[in-house]
Amino acid sequence: MATEEGIVIHTRDTIARVKTTKSSSCKACTARDSCHVTETGKVMEVDAINGAGAREGDRILLHFETASLMKACFLLYLLPVGFMLTGAILGHWLALKIGMNVSLLSAVSGFLSLFLSFVVIRSKANTLGKNDAYKPKIVKILYHEPMG
Repeated sequence: MATEEGIVIHTRDTIARVKTTKSSSCKACTARDSCHVTETGKVMEVDAINGAGAREGDRILLHFETASLMKACFLLYLLPVGFMLTGAILGHWLALKIGMNVSLLSAVSGFLSLFLSFVVIRSKANTLGKNDAYKPKIVKILYHEPMG
């Protein structure tokens, strides 16, 4: 379970815009496209599901599902390597069958497969980013900003 603290800066229906500090877990997050990094590069804003009923100014605790982070890590790190290795092996096999330069066809096939993996990742990330299971959730209000 990954958690971050933040401050609610805006609410709309069941979604809250939260200002938080960018951490290392951001790189693997499938919802990172819905985040808006400010000029400093450390402070960011993220849209989160507001199940706790937080209001503007509240200090809150955000929760990111571990399973979602693991899937995102697989998608970002292992899938490209798998695609590239598979492409290189297929290129090697094909080069032997048709009598081409094995190294050249393996390299070209590997890099084309790597590029294909980026297309697959982008498509999958867009789909996962729409799923609530991959969005951060406000699980606790740490400090209520007094109204008025």
